[in-house]
Amino acid sequence: MERPGEKLKQVRERLKLTYRDVVEASQVIARRRSSEEFVIALSRLADIENKGTVPTIYRVYSLCAIYRLELREVLGWYGVPVDDLPSDALTIGLDETHAIGFSADGPATAPQALDREIDLDQTTFLSHLARRSGKMPLNFLVGPDIRHYRYGLIGLEDWSMSPVIQPGSMVLIDQNRRRIARGGWTSQHDRPIYFLEHRGGYRCGWCALAKDQLIVLPHPASQQAPAIFDPAEIDVVGQVIGVGMLLEPSKRRHARPPATPLKSPDQ
Repeated sequence: MERPGEKLKQVRERLKLTYRDVVEASQVIARRRSSEEFVIALSRLADIENKGTVPTIYRVYSLCAIYRLELREVLGWYGVPVDDLPSDALTIGLDETHAIGFSADGPATAPQALDREIDLDQTTFLSHLARRSGKMPLNFLVGPDIRHYRYGLIGLEDWSMSPVIQPGSMVLIDQNRRRIARGGWTSQHDRPIYFLEHRGGYRCGWCALAKDQLIVLPHPASQQAPAIFDPAEIDVVGQVIGVGMLLEPSKRRHARPPATPLKSPDQ
């Protein structure tokens, strides 16, 4: 298997660039970025190509710019699986509810041809898709128009919407639906759930507007009190339109916490 440095050397030689050409090009990038970190010294370039020296992230950037290479691909040469970043992140449980910054429309491995077409009108077992492709892209759940969607994770200690949304659940957020609805639902199951950001972190729950206050309402079964915010100090990320969660009650890490006082977390 070719070392990353050998691949970079082959690209440089195909472009008919000398070491000096690469050094001078990196200096241009460094001046443009106002940082000497982007400079690739001649001796350092030789070590990268011939001795297996791992370049810094700044020098990787410069090499990609000079050689017209995709940064994601070059990082993969060095064993950094950028495409697996979301799946690795989901193996790390965090107690606090948070938004997911990974792009939903990033590259994903395309499945091989299936033995039969999928009828989306019928219930389908998808494990064979994951086995064939090696991964299941998140955007499969939202269709082709994914520009307005984000993802969030409910913290392992966030019981505010349990049992509708359990701790550790992934939520799909529509950023086009940011206006708090004042009515139009007939039960809790129909009432919109919103994902919100405030100075202390994130919240997920039903919302109500009362005079100059935005009230985030937890599920009654959670035994938690509502949180009250100044609307100017909280941002509605969007409406939760999808949830992925485990239904196994035994997965709960701790007993449900007692009710908290009726106040904003920022107070």
